[in-house]
Amino acid sequence: MKGPTLVVLAAGMGSRYGGLKQMDRIGKSGEVLLDYSVYDAKRAGFTKIVFIIRQDIEKDFRELVLSRIKGHIECEVAFQELDSLVPRQAGRTKPWGTAHALLCARDKIDAPFTVLNADDFYGREAFAVMGKYLADPLITDGAIVPFRLESTLSPQGTVTRGVCEVSQGYLSSVDELKAIEKKDGAIFNTGSDGTRQALHADTPVSMNFWGFPVGIFPKLQNYFEDFLKNEGGEPKSECYLPLAADWFIKKGFLKIRVLKADSEWFGVTYKEDREAAVNRIAELVSQGVYPASLWGA
Repeated sequence: MKGPTLVVLAAGMGSRYGGLKQMDRIGKSGEVLLDYSVYDAKRAGFTKIVFIIRQDIEKDFRELVLSRIKGHIECEVAFQELDSLVPRQAGRTKPWGTAHALLCARDKIDAPFTVLNADDFYGREAFAVMGKYLADPLITDGAIVPFRLESTLSPQGTVTRGVCEVSQGYLSSVDELKAIEKKDGAIFNTGSDGTRQALHADTPVSMNFWGFPVGIFPKLQNYFEDFLKNEGGEPKSECYLPLAADWFIKKGFLKIRVLKADSEWFGVTYKEDREAAVNRIAELVSQGVYPASLWGA
C-alpha cells in the first residue's frame, strides 16, 4: 500500500556551519542526521523519499547517502538551482529558499507529504503522529509538529525560527524571526533595527516539520510569484516555507493542524553543535532506540 512521501530539504549551503552539514557523518556507522529521519519515516509508514539537492553535490550525495538508503525505500532526487523556475539574476549567489526548493520537487510528489530539513533530528514520535495523519490520501488540511523554542536554541549563536501562534488546535500565524538567542537566562529576538523582542521558553516554533496535501502546489506557486514581485530584486532574499504557510492561512487557502508529539529536536546549525549531536545519537543507540548500523552492514 502506498504511503505518504517524505521530502528532504538538502540543498543548503551550510554557511554558518562551515561546510555541507547534510553530509556530515554523525553516527558510528557513517550515518548523517537525515539517515535517522528516513529511518523514522519508514517506520511510520512513509514509502517514498524525495531529496532536494544541488547538482554540484550530487556525486557526493549519491555516494555518501543514497548508496546506503536506496535499497530500503524508494528514493528520488530533485534539484534546486539559482535558475530553477526563475531566470538567473545578476548578483545572486544563494538559493531562493525553502519554499522555492519545494516547488523544484513538485513533479516527483503525488501523495500527501512531509517536508523537513536534512540537518535536523526530529525524533520518531514526530514521524509517528505525522505519518498517521498523512495516511489518508484525501486530506485537505495541512499539519505541523512544532517544537518548544528553548529546546531548539544553540549556545553558539543566533538561530532563525518560525514562531507559531495556535488557536483551537490550528495554526493561526507564523512569524519568521531570524536572530533568536538566549543570554543571561532571557530569550529574545533582535530585529533588523536593533530592537529586542522577548520570547517565552515554551513558545511553539516551526522547525520545518510540515505536512501538506499534494494539491497545495498551485497556491505555493502563487506565493512564490508574489515573493518574486516584492523581494526578487534583493540578492539575499529567501522565500521561506513558514512564511508561505502563514500566507496560506491568512488568504484562507489552507488550514494547518497542530499535531502534538513528545519528540526531541536537535540540529547542527554551527560546527560546535556537532559534538552534542554525535553524543546524543550515541546515547539513543545505547538505549536501543536505533540500531548501531541503521541500514545493516
